[in-house]
Amino acid sequence: MIEVNRKTKETDIKCKIDINGCGKSNIHTGVGFFDHMLEALSKHSGIDIELSCDGDLHIDAHHTVEDCGIVLGQALKKAIFPIQAVERYGNATVVMDEAATTCALDLSNRPYLVYEVNISGKVGDFDVELAEEFFHALSGNAGLTVHIIQDRGRNKHHILEASFKAFAVALRRALIKNEKLGIPSTKGIL
Repeated sequence: MIEVNRKTKETDIKCKIDINGCGKSNIHTGVGFFDHMLEALSKHSGIDIELSCDGDLHIDAHHTVEDCGIVLGQALKKAIFPIQAVERYGNATVVMDEAATTCALDLSNRPYLVYEVNISGKVGDFDVELAEEFFHALSGNAGLTVHIIQDRGRNKHHILEASFKAFAVALRRALIKNEKLGIPSTKGIL
């Protein structure tokens, strides 16, 4: 179990993860739709996540969502690196009714995000642009190269949920044990 806590003037976050878990979660950020997305991420990645955030929601959810990405990213980096004996690469396309989103990722220790999800507005009280902020913070702090591409869809809830689930499944696949690979890099280190 990896634990990362972070307190700023805007947020107070406590996080524990177990990348060898079974997808159990206990999420409380004060942002209902975001909690739902993090629960889906936990379930479909197989990573146990306990996360609580007391954020400045009287302003909006931006700091809460971004800072949770920072903390989850830091926890993932501690849990994953230095990597060895895992697949390293993962990809998945997840469908939700009319929506489909694809995620491909690399446990590269070189952070980069390509986010091509073309929606705007809100899902409930959640500004959909915050999903990109979350993935940017998470990938940057975890050291992951992540491409999330919307293949199709109209319903914003479905598109975002497919995005979080595709990331989760791709991450689960990248973390699959493979002893034959040793350190999965021609450089000998990641």
